[in-house]
Amino acid sequence: MAGRLHGKTAIITAAAQGMGKAAALAFAAEGAEVIATDINDGLLAAMHGLPGITPRRLDVCDPAAIIAFAGEVPAPSILFNCAGYVHAGTIMDCDEAAFEFSVALNVRAMYRMIRAFLPGMLEAGGGSIINMASVASSVIAAPNRFIYGTTKAAVVGLTKSVAADYVTRGIRVNAICPGTVDSPSLHDRMRALGDYETARAAFIARQPMGRLGTAEEIAALAVYLASDEAGFMTGQAITVDGGWSNT
Repeated sequence: MAGRLHGKTAIITAAAQGMGKAAALAFAAEGAEVIATDINDGLLAAMHGLPGITPRRLDVCDPAAIIAFAGEVPAPSILFNCAGYVHAGTIMDCDEAAFEFSVALNVRAMYRMIRAFLPGMLEAGGGSIINMASVASSVIAAPNRFIYGTTKAAVVGLTKSVAADYVTRGIRVNAICPGTVDSPSLHDRMRALGDYETARAAFIARQPMGRLGTAEEIAALAVYLASDEAGFMTGQAITVDGGWSNT
């Protein structure tokens, strides 16, 4: 029996670990041919040989690299912009460098990826674009997430705008807004706080379900948004946060 993504080609950014890797594995399991991009050469090397997955190095903050990459690969039917960065702190903790990097990775990289691949998707008759936002965005505010919440709110706006402009041309654009998800980057942030166990307990405590989300749960939503089953869905920011924004 063919998978839900059989015959589709997917490009995923930040696909070598965490939610990006979970999505790459889930897409491939559903029959997609996945081009999994990342900047971590070691983690990409570990993905060689995985069925249905072709790992490729791509720095989404390098506009020339994106243009070159777009010229080397087929137009995707699915584009999952998963790359992002969580800066911790208030506006007073966010200097110019932190502001610029967060905007560059969390927003400008998505803008560039969509501009690079949208023409091919239109020529092929359509496709699904999925952008990784966050519940900490225009959905709710989280303390000490000033520039992260700002940029993820921008992702929601970007998603809705592109969806509105191309709704009649076969392009669907949706955003995923996760709560706190168990991932390597989260573990790095918890270790950086100096007391891993206390930090982990605090992250879990703010989730009404009493647990963190899993990368596989986010990947399952991405599969749905990428599939023809979601053919009537566009311009949506779907919250999957264990009830955090509902309390």
